[in-house]
Amino acid sequence: MVDPSIRFQYYASLNEFSPEPRLGLKYNISDKIRLKAAGGLYAQNLLAAVSDRDVVNLFYGFLSDPDNLQEEFKNRGVDSRLQHAKHILAGVEYDVTKRITFNAEVYMKDFNQLINLNRDKIYPDDGVHRDEPDSIKKDFIIEEDWPQGADFTLKYDYRRLYVWLVYSLGFSTRDNGNYEYYPHFDRRHNVNVVVTYKFGKKNDWEADMRWNYGSGFPFTQTQGYYPYLNFQSGGLQTNYTTSNGQIGIIYGDYNQKRLPDYHRLDFSVKKNFYVGKNSEIQVVASVVNAYDRENIFYFDRVRYRRINQLPILPSIGANMTF
Repeated sequence: MVDPSIRFQYYASLNEFSPEPRLGLKYNISDKIRLKAAGGLYAQNLLAAVSDRDVVNLFYGFLSDPDNLQEEFKNRGVDSRLQHAKHILAGVEYDVTKRITFNAEVYMKDFNQLINLNRDKIYPDDGVHRDEPDSIKKDFIIEEDWPQGADFTLKYDYRRLYVWLVYSLGFSTRDNGNYEYYPHFDRRHNVNVVVTYKFGKKNDWEADMRWNYGSGFPFTQTQGYYPYLNFQSGGLQTNYTTSNGQIGIIYGDYNQKRLPDYHRLDFSVKKNFYVGKNSEIQVVASVVNAYDRENIFYFDRVRYRRINQLPILPSIGANMTF
């Protein structure tokens, strides 16, 4: 099976035209084994307007067509404000039995132009600092990334029982032209186990279980603290000998350490009540974090304390459709 396609996109606000060819392939070796591959070119003009210094972000905003972008990256000119990527994937599907299917995939991506907020900016972009490099005066910078990894999936589906097991291995390293670092979403290992079982004479009961494990995300350590004095209100007349400064933080090397591992078990039981030809009531009882695992949410650097995610959380609810 050969599935070629091409996407033509015109970004009017940038006056840029982006042709993006894609190709999908699948070869049936036998009735049980199938090989597959896919690849393509991709582009986008949206940028997440959040700081990747934060381990947890409660709000995600997006920017389009960022201005004040560096004009040169690694001795090559930057003539586009789009983000560009090349994707390639290969895998195999194997029907172990009529009810068990195994799927393995490996992937590699080349993000040869990513746009990010410039966390290293120290100078304003004005005539006074025109001789300073763009990497320390522009609001946005160019970065490269080469994510790669593998996914392994095992599915069992027979009558009332469904089991889904997934293991993912991933690597991601970004390069901003000055140094390499691990982005905040780089998770090395991820495991999901999902089990669903339906029972009752009318299959109107359903029990669900999900267990998830993830290795730690990167984070930046705190090296120390210092008294930060703001001279904006009093200027040069500020008496720094008697003023009380705020707490300033000295950070370590960017994202060079890992948070603790994460794992959680969730249960739920559902019961459907058919109250009419087109009406149904579903009652759900669930337990989130069934064994009360203390998973880190974020670390309060100023108070130097760990804040955890949800403890064990039982709940019950109902909804009606008609």
